[in-house]
Amino acid sequence: MRPVIGVISDVKALGGHVLHGVTEKYIYAVARGAQAMPVLIPGTISAVDGDMAPERIVVDEILDSVDALFLPGSPSNVGPQHYGDLPHDPPLPADPHRDDISLPLIRAALERGVPLFGVCRGFQEMNVALGGTLFQKLYEQPGRFDHREDSGLDIDGQYAPAHEVTLEAGGLLASLAGATSWQVNSLHGQGVARLAPGVSVEARAPDGTIEAFRVTDAPGFNMAIQWHPEWRFWQDKLSSGIFTAFGAAARLAAERRRGGAKLKATG
Repeated sequence: MRPVIGVISDVKALGGHVLHGVTEKYIYAVARGAQAMPVLIPGTISAVDGDMAPERIVVDEILDSVDALFLPGSPSNVGPQHYGDLPHDPPLPADPHRDDISLPLIRAALERGVPLFGVCRGFQEMNVALGGTLFQKLYEQPGRFDHREDSGLDIDGQYAPAHEVTLEAGGLLASLAGATSWQVNSLHGQGVARLAPGVSVEARAPDGTIEAFRVTDAPGFNMAIQWHPEWRFWQDKLSSGIFTAFGAAARLAAERRRGGAKLKATG
């Protein structure tokens, strides 16, 4: 039986309705790259029940039901109030219903040793959830590149390798790549300003922007990556290696969870 990986959903308006969903490339990477069963986790359902909130019992119920947690990318940004900043005027795209469930889930997953993998927005959510901050417009910071994609290109061009990252010696990514550097795509307007305490950098861009990190002393697998390894992961050694490692951690967690459930049933 495949492990179950919960995938955090975006929440947005569509045709007068509220939609909870995830772009298929992330679902496919979990299903085929990690060899797992992806299950979408909705954000807070305030459009239906205004009193619903991400109380601890909701977080625990979610983590009791999955073997790992995946935080995909999104056009939206983490609300700046979560890291002590003010919104830009005009405000940048946001998703407060996703923030409400993803931030407490990250902290609880790390505490419980549930395998955790964040990409793009998920990378930024992990940094904020653990006490870090973000540049809301990285491209306006002195000495930093513009890490956004060229919207004038087709989708293949937008996701093509854009710059090199240096992989930290002794890190998981360097081990998976068998190299000290790697070419990655780049499709983000925000980036780490202050890195959260208790994490280790895994990769940096040439302009110093942190591109990947992991929580140093957390039990179990965890990884946060700013670029998009889900994009045609099967064509890239590092991307496929990341999802393979994530899937292996999820399978180990599934064996432990199901073994524990059997013990409770027979006890």
